[in-house]
This record gives sequence, C-alpha cells and structure tokens, in this order.
Amino acid sequence: MVVDRRRGLLLRLALVALVVVLASGGVWLLNATSAPQAGPVTTEIPALQVQPAPVQPGAVAPAAAADSVPQATAGVAPLVAWANQVSRRTGIPARALRSYGNAELVLRSTTPGCRLSWATLAGIGRIESNHGQYGGARLGDDGRPTKPIIGVPLDGSAGVKHISDTDGGRYDGDATLDRAVGPMQFIPSTWAKWASDGDGDGRGDPQQIDDAALAAARYLCVGGRDMGSPAGWWAGVLSYNNSVSYGQKVFGLADAYAKQGRS
Repeated sequence: MVVDRRRGLLLRLALVALVVVLASGGVWLLNATSAPQAGPVTTEIPALQVQPAPVQPGAVAPAAAADSVPQATAGVAPLVAWANQVSRRTGIPARALRSYGNAELVLRSTTPGCRLSWATLAGIGRIESNHGQYGGARLGDDGRPTKPIIGVPLDGSAGVKHISDTDGGRYDGDATLDRAVGPMQFIPSTWAKWASDGDGDGRGDPQQIDDAALAAARYLCVGGRDMGSPAGWWAGVLSYNNSVSYGQKVFGLADAYAKQGRS
C-alpha cells in the first residue's frame, strides 16, 4: 500500500512537471511567433532603382495633387474607387494608395495648413519599401505585408547610422541594434513617438500601412509645416532622411505621381 501511494505520488508529480514544461513551452512559442524575425538582410534596396530629380533643395515643390483624393469620408468606397483608378495610372498598388489617400484626408481635416499630398507619401513609400513590397512581400487587403518588412541593422556601417536597440526587439526582432520597420520604415524609437491608428482598429502597428502612412503624414506636418511650399516640402522630406539625393528621388516620384493621378 505504501509502495502504491508512493508510486501514485511520483506519477502525479511527474504529470505536474509535464504540464509546467508544456505550459512554459506554450508561452515561449507565443512570444517567439508574436515577435518579428530580423532575418537575413535582403539585397533589394528600392531607393537604388530611382534616379534623383535634377532640382535644387528648396527651389520648388512637387506638383499639387490634393484635389484628386475624394472628399467623402462617410465610408471607404469612394477612396477605394479612387485608389483603383489612380493605381492604373501610376502602377502603385491600390491598397497602398488607399493608405496614402486616407492619410491626406485625415491631415486635410486635422491640419489643413500642412497641405500634404498623397503623392509625397507615395514617393516616400516607394523609396522606403516599394509600397510595401520590400523583400518579396505584398500587401494584404488588411494593409499588412505578407511578411514583416524589416530593414538592415543600424550598425554604423557605410551609409548607415549606428543606433543601439531602443525597443528590446519588440518591433524589429533585434535586441542589439535598431532596424527600420514597416512600409514607411520607422525607427522603433520614432514609431514610439508617432504611432498612429490609420485603420481604426484601436492600435498602432508600424507594419500596417494605414497606420504607418498616417504616422508619416503627422511627422511631416509637425510644427505647422506647410508641405505645399518649396521650403516646407524640402524641410519635411529631409527631416525624414537628411540626404539631398533622397529628397531629389522623392521629389521626382511625387511630382510624377501627382501629374499621373490627375490625368
């Protein structure tokens, strides 16, 4: 009897230990699958495919395109129809255009003096992630890429700033160095300040293009900046990336997109 009780106790202890191990493994799996994987660095760099426009910083702003986005905000249908039409003219994925157009509409309502155009957001989106298609990703209808868009480690190598980890790997999967994340390539610490909810789901996700585009729009319009003026436009874009070549590339794209979108 004593032997049986001892065996029973050992069996129960073994079962408890097994449950604890499985539970711990379940928590680890949840955390592991919830955090993005930094992964290998892709050789695809969208900006390398774009030529700088022959313009001097501050001399001129891209063509205006604000009036092409539908004013109606009661539902997504007008914006979807507009995005589908402009997509055929520009080659920009319609789902990405919806996010750029939505961000312009929001800022037109909240910060009308900024005069931010969807075309400028599209120029930045093309340079940063090829409109959410970086590294072979594609945007789903929910506005999220089929795989997380995570940039190169910011390790101080040629052409790259050195930025130590600021988010514990929460957004970029790298607990040593920061990496830019999402379709608009936000550094984690910048996202923490400008996180926005563009799709109305109650949270900000840098990988979700509606959220990312709205955050980029708010960032560009900070401090009463007028993105419709040459000085304001260049100041905003160069605050995003302080490189004349970068600004010239965004200019050329934004100018072309605006003109194509109006035709």
